[in-house]
Order: sequence, then C-alpha cells, then structure tokens
Amino acid sequence: MKKQIIYQNSTQVYNRLGEGPTIVLLHGFLESSAIWNEFARELARDFTVLTIDLPGHGESEIIEETHSMSLIAEVVNHIMEYENIETALLCGHSMGGYVAIELASQYQEKIEGLSFFHSNPAPETDQSKTNRERAIEIVRKQKGQFITSFIPDLFAPINVERCQSEIEDLRTSANNMSPEAVIAALSGMKDRPSRLNVLVDADFPIQFIAGKQDSKIPTEKMMAAALLPHQAEIILLDQCGHMGHIEEPNITFAALMHFAEKTLYPRHPFNIND
Repeated sequence: MKKQIIYQNSTQVYNRLGEGPTIVLLHGFLESSAIWNEFARELARDFTVLTIDLPGHGESEIIEETHSMSLIAEVVNHIMEYENIETALLCGHSMGGYVAIELASQYQEKIEGLSFFHSNPAPETDQSKTNRERAIEIVRKQKGQFITSFIPDLFAPINVERCQSEIEDLRTSANNMSPEAVIAALSGMKDRPSRLNVLVDADFPIQFIAGKQDSKIPTEKMMAAALLPHQAEIILLDQCGHMGHIEEPNITFAALMHFAEKTLYPRHPFNIND
C-alpha cells in the first residue's frame, strides 16, 4: 500500500506490504522503489516489506540542495518509526547501500542484517569524487544526455541488448527527476564518509551481492570489505554488471530470500552433541 509522510516540509513516499519481520528495500541512484516491485511482492508472503522512494527520486520530493547519506538515512529511520518498526533487515542497491550502512552506523540496534546489493561501504576515491563533480556539471547543462549515457553502462555488455526494455524504463524514470534532484544525490554520494568501521563492529550478518562485470563497484573493493565483518556471505555473479535485480533476478532474489529467512527466522542452533 502506497503511503506518505512529511519530513522537513517535504513529502516522502513509500510502500508497505505483507506481515512479519521487516525487510527495508532501498533503491539506487536515478531509480525508484519500483525497481523492487517483483521482489517486494514475493517477499511480502513471509515478511513486512518497506520500499521507499528516496528523497528526490520517484514521487518523493527534494529536501535540500545536497542529499547526504546521513540525511537520507534519517528519512528512512523516520519512516520506520512512523510505521512502529523497531528492527529490520536492510537491503540497499548501490546508493541504497550507502544509505543502509549510514543508518546502521547511527542505529545499530535497529539492524537485524544488511545486504549490500551491488554496493560498498568504502568512501569515494579522489577519482570518483572528480567523476561526480564532472557528472554534476553535465547534469546542469544537459540532464538527458547524462542519463542516456549513464544507464546502459550499469549493465554487463552481454546483457545490454537483452535488457533494452528495462533500460528504457530506467531512462524514463530517471528523466522524470529534476536536475536539482539528480545533483542533490550526486553531491551527497561524493561527500560520503567511510563506513568500513561499521562492518568491523557489526553484530549482525552481512551479505554482499556483486557482479564480476560491475563498472561502478569493482569486485576487489567488495571482496576487501567482505573480509571485515564477523559474519558475511558473498554472492558473485559472472555475467552480471551493476543491476543484478534485472540481469539475474532469479539468482539475486533467491539469495536475498535465503539471507532474510535465516536472519529473521533463525532456527534452533545446531548442537553436535544432540
């Protein structure tokens, strides 16, 4: 069911489905909660599922000139509190993962588990910051040009032709965003801090889903981060880029479902003496 709240005089839109322990699905840059529609419908058979249009995306309004990951995390937390959700498993795609780890850094007691869905808690490199600044300048002059070239690069080359329909849908959704909203997100990602320390201290399980052909999140970065938590699992997809929910939906859904089941519905611990 589509719902909305007011946060700092701006309307923020989200969906709630199902009953049971909660999973919060957070979309990536230039996306909306719609990317999770199929996942959410299936997960809602066993869980409460929140999908959120992050500020400036989908139907949610802009809050500030820069949407820092901390600000977006506070919006997510505000929605959780409004819905009386005390704890949840978070799954964040790309920018959504940056938001998820920021929320975990502030409210670790609320986190049951965290799935980095083509995402990473490491900070921006100097080169990536430069790339964000260049992207901001392009968006100021010609947002459509930026979106047209950016979205196909999210996919593994082998999947671009097969996923043309989905690419066009993503372009249409992104083109509905204002230049100010795109820039607010780019500025927030550019300045995000390292949250690798959260992985070291985490008392909850962490999942990493990654594509070997991801041009945005290098595999080696993800593998290095996966060594830090006390408990982590890795799903590494061979013929996949940055968009596993589109390029490999069956595998990624099964991985997320299994992670959610064992995290939110834990079985009695195995005892070798039984």
